[in-house]
Amino acid sequence: MMISFRPTHREFRFLACGLFVAGVAALLFVDPSFAQDATSAATPAPPACDAKTLTACAPNSGDTAWMLTSVALVLMMTIPGLGLFYGGMVRRKNVGDTVMTSFAITCLVTVLYAVVTYSLAFRAGTPFIGGFDRAFLQGILSDTEVGVGNPNPLAPTIPETVYLCFQMTFAIITPALIAGAFAERMKFSAMLWFIGLWAIFVYAPIAHWVWGPDGFLNSANDAARVKVLDFAGGTVVHVNSGVAGLMCALMLGKRKDTGPPHNVVLTFIGASLLWVGWFGFNAGSAVTAGMQAGMAMTVTQVATAVAALTWMFVEWAHRRKPTLVGICSGAVAGLVAITPASGFVGPDGSMAIGVAAGVLCYAAVTWLKALLGYD
Repeated sequence: MMISFRPTHREFRFLACGLFVAGVAALLFVDPSFAQDATSAATPAPPACDAKTLTACAPNSGDTAWMLTSVALVLMMTIPGLGLFYGGMVRRKNVGDTVMTSFAITCLVTVLYAVVTYSLAFRAGTPFIGGFDRAFLQGILSDTEVGVGNPNPLAPTIPETVYLCFQMTFAIITPALIAGAFAERMKFSAMLWFIGLWAIFVYAPIAHWVWGPDGFLNSANDAARVKVLDFAGGTVVHVNSGVAGLMCALMLGKRKDTGPPHNVVLTFIGASLLWVGWFGFNAGSAVTAGMQAGMAMTVTQVATAVAALTWMFVEWAHRRKPTLVGICSGAVAGLVAITPASGFVGPDGSMAIGVAAGVLCYAAVTWLKALLGYD
């Protein structure tokens, strides 16, 4: 729904002061010592793996149990979390199609991921795209049975089957996020074609750039000249889906018929499921059940709460009334903002990120979107 808003000088100064305070807080409170410790912990040296010593390649039961839990948590973010979050914000006649979109994307991307996306994204190939050695998940079963085969260098303490399922949930939610940008404006058949092609030709290469073992942006790749610190998907998931969503909105144009949200309670339930599932998203990206996972979970909770409160107070001051959709939107903004940094900052840094997310995202929704004129 388009919001017509032109800020007065007083409101503009208020937003500018908020941005300045958020920037100062980020400079004062981010703990660089923890960032250095977490960076080194984010890329542990894989254990030695001898073909004659199967115990050297045996998965760690604690890490595996946590990653299995994380798979379920992240999948819950898409179905039902994202479906309900978007479904509550559309008109009554479109709620069924909107919820079904999240479910259909889950099914479609799962099949494509098993066929080709996992191999292209996470197997060695070139700095720009992976190979086809895991197309149709070939070799997974034989390697697991033997115990050695080709142990996964990206997650040496868990089975490759668990790692691919965890990354599959990321591949599912990324295109599902795009659907919010074209809700009520695209035919279901066109959506399936677009999402399917995008998952292969856009998501797979970008995931390989940042997370692939030989990706040219992977911070763990010694040969990479540009090292991107993306702990849990800030680039691969959120920037990627955000840019795609913006392009869809611009290409499709404005909605011809708009209306109020169908049911804000559904949006509340969806946002709550997203918040809970995000612990698997961020803490699970440590790929171990250790200290880094614990810190990622802590900063995720803190940043989300701070962003939700910041959005609520800013909206309260601006519109004289806080709203449920507003505080839920603030929470999601905090979750997104902390994601790439969740393995590199401490609680103080997460608070600064939460404040910045609440102020900047509220300004983008109420001012920047209206200024640029996109729906």
